[in-house]
Parts: sequence; C-alpha cells; structure tokens
Amino acid sequence: MVKVKVHGPILDIIHCHCSLCRKSTGSAFATNGFVATDDFEVYEGFNVIKSFEFKPGRERHFCSNCASPIFSSNADDKGRIRLRLGLLDDDIVERPMSHNFVSSKANWDSLNMKLPEYESFEPSRVKN
Repeated sequence: MVKVKVHGPILDIIHCHCSLCRKSTGSAFATNGFVATDDFEVYEGFNVIKSFEFKPGRERHFCSNCASPIFSSNADDKGRIRLRLGLLDDDIVERPMSHNFVSSKANWDSLNMKLPEYESFEPSRVKN
C-alpha cells in the first residue's frame, strides 16, 4: 500500500473530464491538484511505485500492486507534481476551482446534477 503526505498547499485543483483522465481512472473525471515536489512525501510503499512515460518528459506514477494512479510529473515543471486527490486519506481545506475539458466529458455525466445521497448503498441494493 502506498501512503503519502502533503506538507503544503494543493493548488489549482480541477475536475478533469479529458478522455485520458477518464480512461486512466475508469470514472467520469479525475480530480487533480498541484503540489510542490518538496511538499510531497511518500512515507510508505515507495518501493511499489512504478512509472511510465506517456508523453515525452511526462510520467505517470502508479502503484504496481493495485494500479492506482498516484501522481504525474513533468520534466518541464520539476518543482511540482500533479496529484490524484482521491489518493488522500486526510481532509484538505482547498477546493476544486473548475471542471476542465467538458467537451470530452462522458455523455452520461451531467456535471453538477443533484442526485439522492446515501450513507451507504442505494436502497435498491439493500437486502432485507
């Protein structure tokens, strides 16, 4: 298991709807934020992090046990990483600023549609 800590602010948090983010998460979008490289610590599981270069100078780093995306790095921006915020266990104070690449969003995603909220499974999945 990979465990990380962020020791500084998370900047420019976005919900990215581009097809690359959708496919790499298997979901409607990825929530990403930038963290200074010096403020990012992998304190457990560093040895299971693998990476691949998906574009020249750009690498995606992921857990080799479960394939969860962790962060990406850019050779042109060595002072920070782009972190997948779903990885964090701790609460954060920063909030997303936008939905990006909405022209690529999944056709079933209605962005901010108000849907019912449940503490657990939806009622149709609860067994009597």
